[in-house]
Amino acid sequence: MPETCLAAVIPAPGHAAEVRELPIPDLEPDSALLAVELSEVCGTDVHLRAGRLAGVPYPLIPGHVSVGRLERVRGRVLDVEGRPLREGDAVTFLDVHRTCNACWYCLVAKATTRCPHRRVYGITYGAADGLAGGWAERVYLRPGTRILPLDGVAPDAFMAGGCSLPTALHGLDRAELRLGESVLVLGSGPVGLSAVILARMSGAGTVLCIGAPEARLAAARTVGAAATLDIAAADEAERLAWVRAHTGGRGADVVIEATGAPAAVVQAMRFARDAGRVIVLGQYTDHGDVAINPHLDLNRKHLDVRGCWGSDFSHFHRGLTLLRDPERAAAWRRIPLARYGLAQADAALDDVAAGCVVKAIVEPR
Repeated sequence: MPETCLAAVIPAPGHAAEVRELPIPDLEPDSALLAVELSEVCGTDVHLRAGRLAGVPYPLIPGHVSVGRLERVRGRVLDVEGRPLREGDAVTFLDVHRTCNACWYCLVAKATTRCPHRRVYGITYGAADGLAGGWAERVYLRPGTRILPLDGVAPDAFMAGGCSLPTALHGLDRAELRLGESVLVLGSGPVGLSAVILARMSGAGTVLCIGAPEARLAAARTVGAAATLDIAAADEAERLAWVRAHTGGRGADVVIEATGAPAAVVQAMRFARDAGRVIVLGQYTDHGDVAINPHLDLNRKHLDVRGCWGSDFSHFHRGLTLLRDPERAAAWRRIPLARYGLAQADAALDDVAAGCVVKAIVEPR
């Protein structure tokens, strides 16, 4: 067993990712060492490099959603069904390692994503905490990590969903979609694509998507969007007219914002029908303020606007259950994956930031 492994590290905000050699820790009781096969590159990682998230302990190994095989297990490591996990098992793990299950948000609000003690692999654990991000040859799975066996789901098939699947699943839960309703998804990145798939799966009558660039819009059509519109080809008035033309002149029953652009939240409100529902999924980092007209954009429209922050174990577990069904998983298998080695991690961040790939993954080995 080697004593060190390679990892891609963001040394500080605004600095390029670089490859470093890091020590492999001794395993604590009831912990494991994961040999990483694939790890995700998502918009959050772009924001981490830019320093847009507060409280991040740089230097940092990114990669909060990963898959691999258990290389070493010390003690008892169980899945949620109580089944023991063994060396050689193909697994993934919940990136949220710890919520306290003791605070007001955990126990009363039942909103563990708002637990103030929440710790996340690849985001709030830094390189000083050890191998705690997936852009590495190995990840140390601490005691208490929620590990899920893939049970036949191929690593690339799982990563096509990645963190976007549980995030979008949480958003669809918040939307309370009814059979036959129209859904408009703003944004054609991974979260938007998963929202398109899940809206169709949940019984939407029509699913529309506004985004960019064309390669991502093509992917949206491939996974189930009935019609798409390039945001660069239409101003806000033209987008509104396009949405109404596809929704009986009223606007969408449900609008899911998955862009990260503050202006998109206001547009989501304007593109929804009167008495419709707006789910805000994309505002994970602070990109500044945006002006709304409370009378015209919200109150007179009698809108229901709901924020949605991250996901919890239930969304992760349910997402993996969907991917185990070949028929339901087929849409995610149509999402193209761009692969990068550890030395190419910074190029992967550039490509994701520019939107010139649909989905990027790091392949450490």
